[in-house]
Amino acid sequence: MRNPFVRQEFPERRQAMVDSQLAARGIRDPLVLDAMRVVPREAFVPEHLRESAYLDSPLPIGSGQTISQPHVVAFMIEALSLNGGEKVMEIGAGSGYAAAVLGQIAGEVYAIERIPELADRARETLRALSYDNVQIRHGDGTRGWPEQAPFDAIAVAAGARRVPEPLKQQLKEGGKLIIPVGRNAHFQQLKRITRVSQNDYAQEDLIPVRFVPLVGGNHR
Repeated sequence: MRNPFVRQEFPERRQAMVDSQLAARGIRDPLVLDAMRVVPREAFVPEHLRESAYLDSPLPIGSGQTISQPHVVAFMIEALSLNGGEKVMEIGAGSGYAAAVLGQIAGEVYAIERIPELADRARETLRALSYDNVQIRHGDGTRGWPEQAPFDAIAVAAGARRVPEPLKQQLKEGGKLIIPVGRNAHFQQLKRITRVSQNDYAQEDLIPVRFVPLVGGNHR
């Protein structure tokens, strides 16, 4: 069956994106680079924006949300230090693009999106592209997905004022959580939190970023 999203020029644009926006700017993990070469970003943006799918910029996806620029997606996933086959949770699935990239590397991906229309659309797109190892749930991402915990890695694609405790608790020991943290949408620091033991966590500051706010019952 012909993939409805594929156009002949998009694979070439995708390769150029990986070369010029990712590899040339320091992304080195071959698993991440290979995944970004495969996942069709054009499938995860509105049809009228598909010509812009491989620009190095975020794009609107509806409901006041955006798909992150490719370099930020790659940077965050590389920072999780995945080896392949892991169990990963994503908070703020949006259109499902980052979940698909994670799905190329991880064994299982559990992604949560609070806006029902986006969750439904992401689920449909991922199903059409045969990402059977990615599940999308409509819900409050600040609560995580406790029945599937613990996770080897967690990625949060929304800016938090503080790190929600349930997300930390749903990490395996040795697992990594990537999350933007800041007082407002204009100043956030991407942080990597590693669970060292049951009650101890190590924290690193990575890069300054800008994400839409994280919204949920455990984040007021």
